[in-house]
Amino acid sequence: MSDLHHGHRHPRLHSHTAADKVDAALESSARGMRALWVSLAVLGATAVAQAAVAVASGSVALLGDTVHNAADALTAVPLAVAFVLGRRAATRRFTYGYGRAEDLAGLVVVLTIAASAAFAGWTAVTRLLDPRPVDHVPVVAAAAVVGFLGNEWVARHRVRVGREIGSAALVADGLHARTDALTSLAVLAGAGGAALGWELADPLVGLAITAAILLVLRDAAREVFGRVLDAVDPALVDRAEQALGEVPGVCGVGELRLRWIGHRLRAEVAVVVDGEASVRRAHGVAVAAEHALLHAVPGLTAALVHADPAPVPGEADPHLPLAHHTAA
Repeated sequence: MSDLHHGHRHPRLHSHTAADKVDAALESSARGMRALWVSLAVLGATAVAQAAVAVASGSVALLGDTVHNAADALTAVPLAVAFVLGRRAATRRFTYGYGRAEDLAGLVVVLTIAASAAFAGWTAVTRLLDPRPVDHVPVVAAAAVVGFLGNEWVARHRVRVGREIGSAALVADGLHARTDALTSLAVLAGAGGAALGWELADPLVGLAITAAILLVLRDAAREVFGRVLDAVDPALVDRAEQALGEVPGVCGVGELRLRWIGHRLRAEVAVVVDGEASVRRAHGVAVAAEHALLHAVPGLTAALVHADPAPVPGEADPHLPLAHHTAA
């Protein structure tokens, strides 16, 4: 047999058995859920406090910031649903499981950011056409500070957990919260202008907030759509190639593919082995290659290793019968 595939089909007494991988994946989902609920509570309280001040003061800058904060808090719901679905076992219909639900939740986050930008912009333009004074300026300033503190804490928490578990959707939502924190500081500028009697300061800051939201939309869309299109950090590919090159028995590394399924990373790789090696020996090299990948690539939970025999001069390519199936 000239080649074989290996992908942890047999349980082994080792820390990378299928059961341990499932436990690790469940734990990462649980951490994501905890981060979501904690941030939901913090942002929810922040939005309620800001909403009360926005209604009393008539500040459109604070209203735009409040709506953005509320939308940011509510994005925890689709993400939580995605984390719950991601825990479900693979089926004969969904053979890779339900991890892609997390990518769909990321799309919901992007659409939510777009909606909040549209609302904030519409409100600011309306107030530019019909300027009104802002009341209770000191309270507006205090609410802006509350918004900054709440959002910055949530941003740090979401980004840290998201990067640790490999969730692009959670990281994007954390970056969204960080920009919310900066726009809350912008509300302070609007309150300062209002205190000086400049009525247009508030709607102009509202427009600045809209622009900031659009920048977040661009970054979040790049993050989420990149994940949907199976984009990975090239540094992960470099680490995988380096690790494979150091495995005894691996003569070369052929095709290497990495893809995220939710916050779980999978690999498919072809390695070149001695063509005269026995099937058992080639299988051992495949196991060692997978083991090396699991240690070298953060977030990797599974790898499918294909062993190809080293080419011999004058010998036909063993993959030639497949050529007409893979031609562009």
